[in-house]
Amino acid sequence: MPSDDVPSTDEQQIRTLVEQWAEAVHRGDLAGVLRDHGDDIVMFDVPPPFQGVRGIDAYRATWPLFFTWQAQGAEFAIESLEVTAGADVAFAHALLRCGTAQDFAEEPALRLRLTLGLRRRDGRWEVTHEHHSFPDTSGDAATRDTEAEHAVRGIHRRWSEDTAAKDLDGLMAPVAEDVVSYEHAGPLGYLGRAEVREVCRRGLDASPGPVAWDVPDLTVRTAGDLAVAWGLEHIRAPQADGGHVETWSRATRVFERRDGSWVMVHQHLSFPLPDGS
Repeated sequence: MPSDDVPSTDEQQIRTLVEQWAEAVHRGDLAGVLRDHGDDIVMFDVPPPFQGVRGIDAYRATWPLFFTWQAQGAEFAIESLEVTAGADVAFAHALLRCGTAQDFAEEPALRLRLTLGLRRRDGRWEVTHEHHSFPDTSGDAATRDTEAEHAVRGIHRRWSEDTAAKDLDGLMAPVAEDVVSYEHAGPLGYLGRAEVREVCRRGLDASPGPVAWDVPDLTVRTAGDLAVAWGLEHIRAPQADGGHVETWSRATRVFERRDGSWVMVHQHLSFPLPDGS
């Protein structure tokens, strides 16, 4: 640290100002947050208003609600800080950890972006502009949804291959232990992987040759860790007499991402009732 008889540089003064401000925010110390801010402060904050918060009174009014949220266990700490100072004008930009433990578990890279504009007034630096933002991750969400859709479609492609190969273990691999299945026939529902496995085994054993299965018009919709797929299911199975049985039915399946993998948690299969039934 510099000795008392060596004045700190402007950059050092501003760095200390910003660090003390962040510490005051974390403590919920409103007086400390307001210190070193100009009466004409303009802040562009994460929440509205879009035109920004203007004046020290309006700036002061934004903090109590934030402190209430922060008291639930949120973190507010500078991770990186850069300062550039001129003769009477300076700016600083920083990345801060601002969020709860759950926020960081869901988005480890989550950071608040901060830019400050400062000016020297009466021999001391004060903040005249403050800009907070989080990056827009909606594009990332769209990418995740696309990846999820590809994963669910991939499960259907593997099911088609495993059905033709009569690979029962392969068919059951993406099925959840607690799956609930509404089948074409039988009881109202089959509960658990073991019961669904037995339905699949009987279906494969009923045909002497490879069974063709697919959903050619498959539609997939995803959101977060859930996905729904539906379409008309086509099955063509050879028979002992040399012929084939061909059926079309309706299929809806629900998937959930668990421990990073997609599994089917529910399926609903049905034939339409004949006309006049």
